[in-house]
Amino acid sequence: MSDPNPLANGADTHAVQAQVAVQKIYVKDSSFEAPGAPHIFQEQAQPQVQLNLNQTVNNLVEGVYEVVLAVTVTCKMADKNAYLAEVKQAGVFSISGLDQANLHGVLGTFCPNTLFPYARQAISDLVLAGGFPPFLLQPINFDQLYMEQLRRRADSAGATANA
Repeated sequence: MSDPNPLANGADTHAVQAQVAVQKIYVKDSSFEAPGAPHIFQEQAQPQVQLNLNQTVNNLVEGVYEVVLAVTVTCKMADKNAYLAEVKQAGVFSISGLDQANLHGVLGTFCPNTLFPYARQAISDLVLAGGFPPFLLQPINFDQLYMEQLRRRADSAGATANA
C-alpha cells in the first residue's frame, strides 16, 4: 500500500510550492467630479453609464508586486456629464513558486478579482456622496478578460508573423 504522504517516502523535500499572499490593499487614488451640479440634479433624462478598466503591475522587489486596478465610471444625462468617478484600487501581493506564464495569470486574474470588490465599494460610496442615486458595478469576469487578452495577443502575433 502506498503512503499518501510522498515526502515520507523520501521524495524531494525541496520542491517549490506556489504561494500567493495579499500583503496590503489600499486606495492609491480616487476622485469624483460632478461638473453640472446642482443643475444636473434637475435632469429627467435616462443616465448613460460608461465603465473603463485598466490594470498596471509594478514589481517592487523579487516576488512582491503592486497591482493597481483603475476603475473609471462616467455618467451622462442628455449629453451632459453628470459625474465622473475614478478609483485606483491597489494591492501588494507576494507571489512565489510560479513559472512566468502562471505568474502572469495570477497577476491578470487573481489580483484584480481580489481588488475589484474594494473598488466597487469605493465607486459606490463616491457616487452616493456626490448626491446621485446608489450605483453598484456588476461583477466582472477577470478570467474571461485575461483569456481574451491572451487571444488578442496571439492573433496579433500571428498576423505579424504572416505579414
